[in-house]
Amino acid sequence: MFNIERWQEIFETLSKNKLRTFLTGLSVASGIFILVILLGFGEGMANGIKKEFEDDASNRIHVWTEVTSKEYKGLNPGRYIQMENENYEYLAKKYEDDLEYKSAIYRIWQGAVNYKTESGSYRIEGVLPDFQFIENAGITQGRFVNYMDQDGFEKVVVIGNKVKQEIFKNEEDPIDQQIQINGINFKVIGVYTDPGGDREESRIFTPISTAQRVFNGANRIRNLSFTLKPKATFDETLEASEQFVEEMQQYLKQVHTIAPDDMSAIGTFNTLEASQRYFGLIGNIKFFFWFVGICTIIAGVVGVSNIMLIIVKERTREIGIRKAIGAQPWSIIGMILHEAIFVTAIAGFTGLIVSMGLLEIFGPYLDIPYVINPSVNFNVALSTVIILILAGAIAGFFPAWRAVKIKPIEALRDE
Repeated sequence: MFNIERWQEIFETLSKNKLRTFLTGLSVASGIFILVILLGFGEGMANGIKKEFEDDASNRIHVWTEVTSKEYKGLNPGRYIQMENENYEYLAKKYEDDLEYKSAIYRIWQGAVNYKTESGSYRIEGVLPDFQFIENAGITQGRFVNYMDQDGFEKVVVIGNKVKQEIFKNEEDPIDQQIQINGINFKVIGVYTDPGGDREESRIFTPISTAQRVFNGANRIRNLSFTLKPKATFDETLEASEQFVEEMQQYLKQVHTIAPDDMSAIGTFNTLEASQRYFGLIGNIKFFFWFVGICTIIAGVVGVSNIMLIIVKERTREIGIRKAIGAQPWSIIGMILHEAIFVTAIAGFTGLIVSMGLLEIFGPYLDIPYVINPSVNFNVALSTVIILILAGAIAGFFPAWRAVKIKPIEALRDE
């Protein structure tokens, strides 16, 4: 393997046709390069989808209402369905043992907020204390609303970090400061951050009891949000969430006189179902990437096999002389295999280094929707190159075996 004369012979053979050797190596390097880049983007897409689901709790069930699309029990289609407090209370009590966090929501889309000389328009949401965990919000200052605030109809608010930056300019502590929302005074009790960034941090939370009373909401609610207690496995948790959604829809349709087959009046979003679909799609995309990359590598390996066949053909006379003077079959096989493995290894590691380098340098700075920091596990990429080298050895074995079968007398007659 480390015989200097053997390596000199390999370099001399390959250098006789530099272009052919280069193109063969390029096809192998391209195969590894394309495979690593595709796997990197597959991982980047998985990272992007995971980031989307980090914005809220991973097992969140969100409910909203729209208008009916079908006539039912004498009621015309086009009715807007309005949920009320008793709907939330019924569901919260009935599924108390199954629910992890729960909250009703009353929303004001555009609330005029003023503080001294600063002003802005923000979404105001009346929520229950559990909503902090459903929304995956982190408290950086003060606290979130609690049940004492809810029961006492307290005029307190928790503002997003974006609101703090715009209204308070980060120059003073907002805690215990008074702000006005639609002309009504509220005391700031906390500041929160959200993985969703500025869009999610441009909201203001207050107890839902306060929001309904102050903003003429009566007993109306806009949305329901729940998370279920996790089961032993993902499939069991998903099954439980799907059953909960189905039973909840049946209840809401019954109390609001909605046709059982009307699919537009009650809207739901189950993050577990969405994550199953998205990650199933990502799995299929990764499989496709593997398929394309492996096909490209196979094309390169076939190229190595072809060049070895050509080399054997060109060196038929030389091989005959070697056999005539007593060269052993495995010596000839080793000579051909060394050349095949050398070309495959150099090309494979070149493709690996270039592709990994590009992902490492440019991956963190790519600005593509749903693709975040594309990367590949180095062990996976290295294992692929090793398998490629083994494939190159196999590809070189058949031309080498053909060379062994050449009879010396026939080889010496070869022109």
